[in-house]
Parts: sequence; structure tokens; C-alpha cells
Amino acid sequence: MLPVALTSFGYHHSVATMRAYYGEERKAKYAILLGTIIALALYLLWILSIFGNLPRNHFSSIIAHDGNLDILLNTLSNICSNEVKQAIHAFSIAAILSSFIGVGLGLFAFLADFFKFDNSKLGRTKSWAVTFLPPLCLSLLFPLGFLKAIGYAGAVATIWACIIPAVLAYKSRKMPKGNEGFIVGGGTAMLVIVILFGICTAIFHFLAMNGGLPTFKG
Repeated sequence: MLPVALTSFGYHHSVATMRAYYGEERKAKYAILLGTIIALALYLLWILSIFGNLPRNHFSSIIAHDGNLDILLNTLSNICSNEVKQAIHAFSIAAILSSFIGVGLGLFAFLADFFKFDNSKLGRTKSWAVTFLPPLCLSLLFPLGFLKAIGYAGAVATIWACIIPAVLAYKSRKMPKGNEGFIVGGGTAMLVIVILFGICTAIFHFLAMNGGLPTFKG
């Protein structure tokens, strides 16, 4: 659960893009905070909608198909009204699109910087190609690959979203004038908590992979 949760709030790759867009840390910080609250509220609404309408004994077929969205919607259609089914379907599509836009935005900026593409029309076209063509090909070849990859993404995200940023923040604060400018609150204790959270997330992921954690089979 922790790897998936980390990936669900894994917007760290978009922080630099938002900082450049807003022009100052304060506005970017409030945008990130508000975005996190909105995402959390929608996730809770999704969980309540699914668990509140789907009986426990109906989860077995969904789990057997690795959480396939079509199976989930078909199961709900046998229990809920068509209006509820359509609402959940629209919500799921919106969730996928918002994730696609958010991740794509950060990855687009990162790859443009990594490959030194300029901001011209040709440069943006190159950035677009290296950002979206590889996942497009993989999604066509492996339609359900996302469901398996998201768990691994959560484990990998512990490195670039938790451990590395915390270590970089610690090192930067030890440098001359490292305490000037914008600094996230919490001090060293908060950095240690972030690192420990990342380590625990990776451990739980590999335990789940090897059957070391209890799982619900339906």
C-alpha cells in the first residue's frame, strides 16, 4: 500500500516546473499544498465510493484480474445503478488524465533539461517525443502493464522522491549560506523522518512481492 500511496502523491518531479511557472517559492508551496489537499479528498471519495458500494465478496474477481478497471466497472454495474456506474467511470477517467498531465509536465521539463533541448518549436517537439512516445508504445504493447509497474514505481520513487531530496537538503544546509532563502520546516528531524519513510516503503514493497505480508484474496 505504501508504494502505491507514494506514487499517488508523487508530484516531486513537477516542483521545479511549478517553481519556474509561479516565479517564487511561496506561491509554488501554496499550490502544492492545495493540490495535495484536493488529491487527498478525491482519493478518499474514490475509496468510499468503491468500498461503500461493492460488497466484500465481490473483490475476488477484481483481484484475480490485477485490479483491472473494466472488471471493477462491470462488477459495479451488476450492483449499482447506471448513474453511479457512469459517475465512477467518469471519475476514473479524470484521475487517469490528471495523473497523465501532472507526470507528463514534470517529465517533459526534466527530459528537456537533461537532453539540452531548447525552447524552440523543434526543441519542444523533441521533448514531446522522448516524453510521450516511449510510454505510448509500452502501453500499446502491455495494456495492463501500468498496474504492475505502479508498484515498482513506488519502490523506485523512495529513492528520488524521499531519500535523495532529504540528503540533498541536509547537505545544502551545511554549506555556507545554506540557511538563507526558503527552507522547509521541521529541521533535521523532518529530514530523518522522510528518509525513514522512504526506506520503510521500499522494505514493505519487497516484502509484499515475496509474500511476506498478509494480503486479501477475496
